[in-house]
Amino acid sequence: MGAVTDDEVIRKRLLIDGDGAGDDRRINLLVKSFIKWCNSGSQEEGYSQYQRMLSTLSQCEFSMGKTLLVYDMNLREMENYEKIYKDIENSIAAAHEKISECKKQILQAKRIRKNRQEYDALAKVIQHHPDRHETLKQLEALGKELQHLSHIKENVEDKLELRRKQFHVLLSTIHELQQTLERPQNRAAPGVHPKYLVCTSLLPCTPTNLLCASS
Repeated sequence: MGAVTDDEVIRKRLLIDGDGAGDDRRINLLVKSFIKWCNSGSQEEGYSQYQRMLSTLSQCEFSMGKTLLVYDMNLREMENYEKIYKDIENSIAAAHEKISECKKQILQAKRIRKNRQEYDALAKVIQHHPDRHETLKQLEALGKELQHLSHIKENVEDKLELRRKQFHVLLSTIHELQQTLERPQNRAAPGVHPKYLVCTSLLPCTPTNLLCASS
């Protein structure tokens, strides 16, 4: 029989000992006691080894029973924790629903308060409302001012649109100029005729100008 290395001994102990509660030592003692019992020379020695084996077996059974109890306890704890977890999840869901309902109630209360304030303000305005002739004059003046502002707005928007188009044309020109400078002067892109190289995105595509740069 070859010599057993320390690694093999450690590996066997780890495989046998499980949770490290000394079961491997008890099993080794039980094996040794069994060997001594088999090789006992007298009845007294055999009986002594037999009692030792019974004691070791009792310890192993006790350890196994304790392990089973711990296992059952862990299972019950897991079930308890799962129940607590579900209760917490249900409580969180209920809290979210309650918070959502409270938010709706707050929004409704704010809306009611705002309406009341508007009603109060409108009532005060109605109480201090001038006569109809003065109101019509004010409305006419406001209409003229609004029309004037609308014309100003249209002019500003037209100018802004013109500047936007001019800026877009400028950017397109700069972009194509940069591409032209980056490519060799007399070299066209693969599959493209040189006469189709220059075109801006704002110019219509014609038979002599088909490649429009995308903005």
